[in-house]
Amino acid sequence: MELAGVLSGLDAQVGNAIEGAMTRHHERRLRRNGWGRALRGNDAAWVENPPPREGNRIQVHIDGTSALPAIAAAVRAARSSVHVAGWTLDPDFALERDPAVVTVRDVLADAAQRVDVRVLVWAGAPLPIMQPSRAKARDLMDRLVRGTRIRGAVDPRNRPMHCHHEKLVIVDGALAFVGGIDLTALAGDRLDGWPHDRSTTLGWHDAAAKLEGPAVADVCSHFAMRWQAITGEVLAEPGAIPAAGDSRIQVIRTVPEGTYKALPRGDFSILETYLSAFRRARRLIYIENQFLWSTEVVAVLQDKLRNPPTDAFRLCIVLPRHPNNGNDDTRGQLAVLQSADHQHRLLVGTIGPLGRQRPPVYVHAKIASVDDSWLTIGSANLNEHSLFNDTEVNLATDDAGVARDVREQLWSEHLNLDCRGVDPLHVIETSWRTSLAARPPFITPLRPLPAVSRRSARMLGPLKGLLVDG
Repeated sequence: MELAGVLSGLDAQVGNAIEGAMTRHHERRLRRNGWGRALRGNDAAWVENPPPREGNRIQVHIDGTSALPAIAAAVRAARSSVHVAGWTLDPDFALERDPAVVTVRDVLADAAQRVDVRVLVWAGAPLPIMQPSRAKARDLMDRLVRGTRIRGAVDPRNRPMHCHHEKLVIVDGALAFVGGIDLTALAGDRLDGWPHDRSTTLGWHDAAAKLEGPAVADVCSHFAMRWQAITGEVLAEPGAIPAAGDSRIQVIRTVPEGTYKALPRGDFSILETYLSAFRRARRLIYIENQFLWSTEVVAVLQDKLRNPPTDAFRLCIVLPRHPNNGNDDTRGQLAVLQSADHQHRLLVGTIGPLGRQRPPVYVHAKIASVDDSWLTIGSANLNEHSLFNDTEVNLATDDAGVARDVREQLWSEHLNLDCRGVDPLHVIETSWRTSLAARPPFITPLRPLPAVSRRSARMLGPLKGLLVDG
């Protein structure tokens, strides 16, 4: 026991030292670029620019079986333009499989016969340590545009060891899909959905939002900025976009400084928005994410657990069982939260299929909800890559109806239970706790995560970021 105590103490010291170095590095970097406020956060629901837009309609599609056919339908209905931005895009990826297979290339090439279709993806990794490689990215783009009227470009303006990670589909400058779903089967097939009961391949849980209304103009502006930087072409601004609903929406981004001439000091509004929203939380923070590396985010969540704003406060998190990288980092950060959870307000789980012989489900969604009154969805993970170094786009809204509906839909899926209209604290203290205490065979998709790693090991991913993000 004495040796274990010594090792634990050393482990904590190493974790604290790396964490402190990372935080100080980010503070200096943001302050140097006029973004010191991103770490401080604010008491309002919004960042400075672009302003939140009134009069929008947002529809959140849970899982690829809902989102991908909706994207295909919107592209088919395009009257003037289709603009796509992504991490990668496989021309052979199926958007639909029933009654027949319909690929990304099929849908975009057909649309390009009558409207302007432009596709912008990351140029790929210059070194063979990440996927896709530069050669693979170029090959995929060549296969997409060959023999079609699709105009394609690859964007190499990324920081070392980082990428362009946003996932956007914009139709007619009036409708946009913003979320976490990549148009590829690389690492896993995105055309999946509840109950994730496929028998041979990895299941995939994800989400994307369909946005209509004035906020679409800000998504268009972001795409146009990147397209001009890579191709030199200036895209026409969309005309006035009429109101389409009652939701107030803000488009928030991560764009590292020095990446584009139009944003010399970058944009770190996703970081600022997340920290502000989590600090304002009173009753419930609900997070679904692929990673939980960010020391800045974890520090805020840790403070919430140590100093709960109300007796009812709970922090519920859904993560993948085995992240495709950064496994120890995510588990270690959970250990930090668990060490602060003296009042059992933290509930952390993953999701999986029902049945012993089915493959696991990978959690790739990037969603957070606070107090059933605020919601964000997009491409940003809660790690140093997405908050500081990759390009990302999220949407944020204070539409309480939307925030509540999305949280209830997700919980209904994960708990195999109709959660609509039920007090969230009741659901947490009954169904959440029961599911997280369960053992195989599981009767709900929500289930416990494996044990956490040692504390210092949580920093392997952030330490790599510290060494390369300048």
